[in-house]
Amino acid sequence: MVQQHAIKQRKHGKAMTSKVNYSRYGYFFVAPFIIAFVVFTLYSIIFTVQISFTNLTNWRLDEMSPVGIENYKLLLDPSTPVGSGFWAAFSNTLIIWVVNFVPQLLIALLLAQWFTDSRLRIRFQGGFKVLIFMPNTITAATIAILFYALFTYPIAPVNTLLQQLGFMHQPVQFFRSVSFSRGLISFLQWWMWYGNTMIVLIAGILGINPDLFEAGLVDGCNSRQMFTKITLPLLRPIMLYTLVTSMIGGLQMFDIPQLLTQGDPQGATNTVARFIYRQAFFGSYNFNYAAAASIILFFIILVMSLLLFYFMRERGTKLDRRVGK
Repeated sequence: MVQQHAIKQRKHGKAMTSKVNYSRYGYFFVAPFIIAFVVFTLYSIIFTVQISFTNLTNWRLDEMSPVGIENYKLLLDPSTPVGSGFWAAFSNTLIIWVVNFVPQLLIALLLAQWFTDSRLRIRFQGGFKVLIFMPNTITAATIAILFYALFTYPIAPVNTLLQQLGFMHQPVQFFRSVSFSRGLISFLQWWMWYGNTMIVLIAGILGINPDLFEAGLVDGCNSRQMFTKITLPLLRPIMLYTLVTSMIGGLQMFDIPQLLTQGDPQGATNTVARFIYRQAFFGSYNFNYAAAASIILFFIILVMSLLLFYFMRERGTKLDRRVGK
């Protein structure tokens, strides 16, 4: 009897243990993120959408009243002062992003091909990768302050060096030139991010089936043919990821233009993010325009991302068919 009772207790204990549901503990682990997201992100998004349909300025929440889509009409109309400022800032942002991203992608592709090509056998690859990626680890504020100190007027290392070499007799005010200011910001954005793009592309290339490259070698393909016929078509999903993330980051560009040029000269480096910042926290504190501009920027990014997904998907399908998939 005692033995039978012990057996029953063991069976009962196993049954109770098997019924314990440990999945509920997962909620405790995700709770901090959910709470932080709801308080600091979701609420902010909802409140931004709300005030974009109001006339909120100067922190006067008690005087806030709905105005419908009036703020959006003014921002989307280039003939209005706020609309012309918004579209000028968007044009500046687009120019700076394109000028820095095109060479960023091309050079990152070239470096990724070099580092993954078994025929080249480049020595000290790890050191080169670290040095190329290192600018991405430096904060944007540090880089902006450094280059401002290098090119400032009238006494700066670049001005002093050029005068000593005899290239000019008087110091130059570099930051009064529109082309130089935009070019320097584009260069800094490229210098900070091409290493990161290279690492992502290398990871994508290493994820391709090595048998395809071996088959190409057997067929007598050279490095250029293997890159154009095998690597590029199969790297298209990673290219899409790089395009979308770079586009999102580029259209939200703020730190380098703010710290390096403050949007000058003549507003040529004033980006959309900086336009929103100045509308909200300078002058009349036009939170209504800042909120509406934020929503417009969100939809612009959304539409451009969907277009990239659509066109890259269509081209990828044709290439897949061409290689026999």
